[in-house]
Amino acid sequence: MTEPGGERNARADAGRRAGSRERDAAVVRALLELHGRTYAREAGIRLRNTPVPLYRLLVLSLLLSARIRADTAVSAARALFDAGLGDARSMAESAWQRRVDALGAGGYRRYDERTATQLGDGAELLLQRYRGDLRGLREESGVSERLQRFPGIGPTGADIFLREAQGVWPEFAPYLDRRTREGARRLELPASSRELARLVPREELPRLAAGLVRVALDRKAADEVLAAAEA
Repeated sequence: MTEPGGERNARADAGRRAGSRERDAAVVRALLELHGRTYAREAGIRLRNTPVPLYRLLVLSLLLSARIRADTAVSAARALFDAGLGDARSMAESAWQRRVDALGAGGYRRYDERTATQLGDGAELLLQRYRGDLRGLREESGVSERLQRFPGIGPTGADIFLREAQGVWPEFAPYLDRRTREGARRLELPASSRELARLVPREELPRLAAGLVRVALDRKAADEVLAAAEA
């Protein structure tokens, strides 16, 4: 008996969808294995919902949002923390030159003087408004806009912060912004945040976001992921 055309087409469509899901899963596995390390982890931040790690993530977000290589921003963050400037109180009370020197030690020289000022002013603001604890900001509405009140944090910096913080602030998950969707398109993954979020467990969303940002910024990284997924 000949299979009706409608049933035949439906079975073919189902087969294509299953094949697409398998392909997307393979790409995501390769992405997480090769480039799924969060920027916070690279900077030595063990991210938790406590004041010091959240403040360090804010500092890192400021550094990453400048037009400078990501590895330089990460190195500068590590240098600041190694210099004892890993909490809002220490940053606010430090001398401007000490901040400049730490940024320079991390290779962050192009914007070091301006950034040193922004770090000091931002730490003062955090202490005055939230007693040094960004969890107070979390409890307010318009978190992205409030993050942008800190000197040096614009829309890009707020996106960076929330992409990484969604692991400890789950109410913002899935936070897969324009940059992550650019990476998804480069890998021919689903374009919508909701569909992307279905590809990983919730706890892996920060790693997925970081990996997608890396391939958005680096065509070679994207090619590497695609080659690994097909191997």
